[in-house]
Amino acid sequence: MKNFFNLLSVFLATAAAALAAPLGSATAVHTAPDETSAVITVLGAGTEPVATLGATMANTPAGWMAIELAGPFDGYVLNKDILKSLDVRDGAPIHLAPKPESGVLTTMAKGDKSNITGLHGKWTQISLQKKITGYIRIGSVASAPLPVPAPTQVSNAPVSPAPMTPVAYGVTTAGQSVAMVNLGDGGSSALPRLVQGKFVSTRSAFHPRRPFDWALDDDGGERYAYLDVSKLLLTEQLDKYIDHHVVVYGAAKSVPGSKDIVIVVESLQLR
Repeated sequence: MKNFFNLLSVFLATAAAALAAPLGSATAVHTAPDETSAVITVLGAGTEPVATLGATMANTPAGWMAIELAGPFDGYVLNKDILKSLDVRDGAPIHLAPKPESGVLTTMAKGDKSNITGLHGKWTQISLQKKITGYIRIGSVASAPLPVPAPTQVSNAPVSPAPMTPVAYGVTTAGQSVAMVNLGDGGSSALPRLVQGKFVSTRSAFHPRRPFDWALDDDGGERYAYLDVSKLLLTEQLDKYIDHHVVVYGAAKSVPGSKDIVIVVESLQLR
């Protein structure tokens, strides 16, 4: 029996090494082995994922691979789950975004380390120091490519994805970047997501009033989206963000009668 378990361990290690080959294309990492589950991050082409061994790997369904993500991670917990010591309550779900319907990144366990990094209404933002397990699709090639939606059509003019250095949902680890696709489908049902860029004012005494007073610029100084900040708290001091790189969480939609895009901002922070 001991020899059997030794052979099984060798087999699992060999299988994991074979599966953890460099990814051939950008690959989404899900919270569960299910394509409808939330995306934690997207690993770039050439990344070598670290396979999770043991029971997790053995129980992972065919067509998926359980991998280890090192962190740190940005996460959100309800304020009621913050103790008087400012620690997160053991067993509290840590969400990917400050919304109850957002995916759960992981659950707080005894010994996990976290720091409070922000407040968002009923939610507290934390930085979590913990290794977690994610899942990627596998097949005959090293990775499954991400589906890229067709460009949005507004007034018969195609809108291309924003030129930007993308960020991942909830992940702050260097080298784990997310390949951004189209910012939205132009409808009110567009899902919120994280985007980043330089926060700029569109107000000018020498130019006509823009549809919105704030916008995001890419690294080349070109505007790629207006910002609708009407959902932010009135006490938010927006001037402190001017000409700084920021991370914005919100849903994107088309500006009626133009080919411009506006992001309805739900949270804003310096990068």
